[in-house]
Amino acid sequence: MANTNEINGNKDLSIEQRDNLLKILKTRFEKNMNRHNDFEWNNVQARLENNPEKLWSLNEMERTVGEPDVVGYDTDTDEYIFYDCSAESPKGRRSICYDREAMDSRKEHKPENNAMDMAYDMGIKLLTEEQYRELQKLGKFDTKTSSWVKTPEKIRKLGGAIFCDCRYDTVFVYHNGAESYYGARGFRGILRV
Repeated sequence: MANTNEINGNKDLSIEQRDNLLKILKTRFEKNMNRHNDFEWNNVQARLENNPEKLWSLNEMERTVGEPDVVGYDTDTDEYIFYDCSAESPKGRRSICYDREAMDSRKEHKPENNAMDMAYDMGIKLLTEEQYRELQKLGKFDTKTSSWVKTPEKIRKLGGAIFCDCRYDTVFVYHNGAESYYGARGFRGILRV
């Protein structure tokens, strides 16, 4: 599922890719105004056009079926905040364990990748549990799937990792061995622009 530009080490989008992505993002932005009532698309687009590496990361989020959208603005850092807003955990990021250490610890049936490396390669970060809970205030997400979230170091050092989902209109936080992976578990990311 590698992006041609990524294989060549080039994190620039072609003009056609950029225009197509901006069109997709604008349509999603306008369709989901409840996520960002106080923002104007023209301001978001101008920010994106001035940050091509961030636009590349958003393209990676989109390519892996994350459906990124603006969910906030940090006045302290002057950044728009994008989360993966796909209804279920992004399809292009499932069946992965938590991190490289967990992946390397598997003796057999290793997954193709892991959440932490994928996020790093995409230029994004995993949502924290707190951010995941904020996302759930914007709609219904992960009602059939689950998503790895950034695991506190204390838990990770003991071999575990945490993931979240939403069932019965409630966000649940669970634990698993970091080396585990499931077809219905991926991860959601955050990007600041």
